[in-house]
Amino acid sequence: MPSGELARKRRQRGFTLIELLVVIAIIGILSVVAVANFRRSIVKAKEAALQQDLYTMRTLINQYFADKGKYPADISALVQDHYLQAIPKDPFTDSPDSWVVEQAEQDESDISTEPGIVNVRSGSDGTSLDGRSYSEF
Repeated sequence: MPSGELARKRRQRGFTLIELLVVIAIIGILSVVAVANFRRSIVKAKEAALQQDLYTMRTLINQYFADKGKYPADISALVQDHYLQAIPKDPFTDSPDSWVVEQAEQDESDISTEPGIVNVRSGSDGTSLDGRSYSEF
């Protein structure tokens, strides 16, 4: 057999088992990294949504107080008085009923003041990517 024909037969054989294993290992490593980044981006998006929802509700509580001279009795009062269209879902508990509210301290010198909510927090017991509890946002 001439040497040119032998070289052509070797080229037509295909990939070796080691070459295939290396390619499969590289694909596996890349897919693991991609899945980890995807999951992290989902958590980051939920954290951003939580921060935006909290900011909106806290701002509306302050606007309610500025307009009416009292704090809303609960979050649903913001919806009833058209400050909010609907109570947002907590992105981590996936429920609109899991918000934790802080009640305003009643002024004992003025008995006409009505108690109400001054702050709202997440009801989730999870921890954010930066190490803070979601209830501290």
